[in-house]
Amino acid sequence: MTTSAATSTPVVSGTTPASSSSSSSSAAATNALASSQIAGNFQSFLTLLTTQLQNQNPLSPLDTNQFTQQLVEFAGVQQQLNTNDSLATLVSLQQTAQSTQALGFVGQTVVVNGSTAALTNSSATWELTVPTTSTVNITIANSSGQNVYTGSYSVTGGTTPQPFTWNGQGSDGTTEPAGNYTLTATGKDSSNNTVAITTQIQGVVSSVDIAKSPPILTINGQTYTVNQIASVAAPTS
Repeated sequence: MTTSAATSTPVVSGTTPASSSSSSSSAAATNALASSQIAGNFQSFLTLLTTQLQNQNPLSPLDTNQFTQQLVEFAGVQQQLNTNDSLATLVSLQQTAQSTQALGFVGQTVVVNGSTAALTNSSATWELTVPTTSTVNITIANSSGQNVYTGSYSVTGGTTPQPFTWNGQGSDGTTEPAGNYTLTATGKDSSNNTVAITTQIQGVVSSVDIAKSPPILTINGQTYTVNQIASVAAPTS
């Protein structure tokens, strides 16, 4: 495995104007319609109840327990509708907070869980986490899925990610063109047991699409969600 200092790429800020979520808008419209319907039915029920009470037979009065039960049911439905309105508001606030958080990543160098890195200036870097000392077999494929490089390395295990930098030279000695390349790593320990290897990539967040829920980050031409970010690199002075 080789190491090299990460180089930053020009930051392109391409944010999308915020728009309301279609799901939350639909829920709000449904709650509003239901509220108006239950309000109308409740008024009709009160009118009918009042008329029945005014015209009941004094010798055979109506059962007030049934009216009371119906009033309780109407009140319960109304309370549920109010709860739905509150939940829709909370969802909207959470989406706004997610969008605000995502915008703060634009221009930041981050490490995300993934296996596709950009080859620029004959250099592409991945971060590999190898839990135990192993022999790691690495295969790199181009954007068409063709394997262009394979190699085997002895790696000391640990919990800290270790950088693997590829210089763009294929196994046949040719120089591969700039573009996106996907790395696959498999490992075997000294007892020939399979070792699970985690792959991450580092890049600059060039844009954020906040119209999506959750927001989508673009890093090295690939899209990721905020929860895929493993760490944020400290800014260089």
